[in-house]
Amino acid sequence: MTLELKGVSKLVGGETHIHPTDLTLEKGTMNVLLGPTLSGKTSLMRLMAGLDAPSEGRIFQDGQDVTGVRVQERKVAMVYQQFINYPSMTVYENIASPLRLTGASKAEIEAAVGKAAELMQLTPMLQRKPLELSGGQQQRCALARALVKNAGLVLLDEPLANLDYKLREELRVEIPKIFEESGSIFVYATTEPEEALLLGGNTATLWEGRVTQFAPTPTVYRQPVDATTARVFSDPPMNFLPITKTGGHLEFGDGLKTPATGALADIADGKYMAGFRPNHLEISRHGDEAIRFDAKLVVTELTGSETFVHLDHGGARWVGLVHGVHDLKPGSALPVYLDPAHVYVFSETGELVAPAAYALAA
Repeated sequence: MTLELKGVSKLVGGETHIHPTDLTLEKGTMNVLLGPTLSGKTSLMRLMAGLDAPSEGRIFQDGQDVTGVRVQERKVAMVYQQFINYPSMTVYENIASPLRLTGASKAEIEAAVGKAAELMQLTPMLQRKPLELSGGQQQRCALARALVKNAGLVLLDEPLANLDYKLREELRVEIPKIFEESGSIFVYATTEPEEALLLGGNTATLWEGRVTQFAPTPTVYRQPVDATTARVFSDPPMNFLPITKTGGHLEFGDGLKTPATGALADIADGKYMAGFRPNHLEISRHGDEAIRFDAKLVVTELTGSETFVHLDHGGARWVGLVHGVHDLKPGSALPVYLDPAHVYVFSETGELVAPAAYALAA
């Protein structure tokens, strides 16, 4: 099945929730909707499913206009972060319910339920009621029900957020394989850039109801079309500072200069914005070309193996993610270093002018 959105938008009470959107999702593909809370991910999924009607535009499945077709008449499965199960049914019956509606045989139901339950680690719990399960187990039950439905379009709205780390990592690998083998279109909404990278496939970045870019996930990450997309596909968000290109040099906002090499040497003279991800900021120099910036440490956050350093650089707030646990004093001066190969260049209005050299080499 192919799903096409042509000029689809959604207004609610005069407020635009989804700006005009064109998307084509192909059979057997995984498609990630990546964006912060309230960026429009759920609104877009509801339009895809037929739960809401677009204010403008049309939706097609395999070339057929399904804009006005009810969700009950489409081959769609949807799982939310807030899991939904039938409390009076056993786990087995919950998982089997979509198959019973299609008139599947007892043998078909047993085989499909058994396979889904094994994947979701629910086999010992098939005779329990949902309220006897933990929150994570209830979500797995909802996921298993979507698995057996054999839908052409599978929409998962942050479905793994309530699961423990180990199971979440396992399912990130296994679930896409299952749906790709079935030929379904797989749409997965998340707020986490790392999750998008792990899932692979294609990614659509969303910001305030707009799809800012849609392409293979590595392409969107390495070559964001604009500063907004770069912010969305970075956690914490990408850091920025003004730069000026003059001849063969780049001058940063605080007077620092560095030679313009690689793709940066080819951009026209003028004013731009430099962007770099937090994990590319260092607190010790690595390499002769690294640029030093003088900043003030605002606060640190320890994650166990890494340290987030929140910095004040000339009134601009930066975040660095550095390896190791560092005993740093808030309020102290802290020099930080950046390899020019990790610098993206955007126009003053936000369009990508030159991707970072490391991204081109990847």
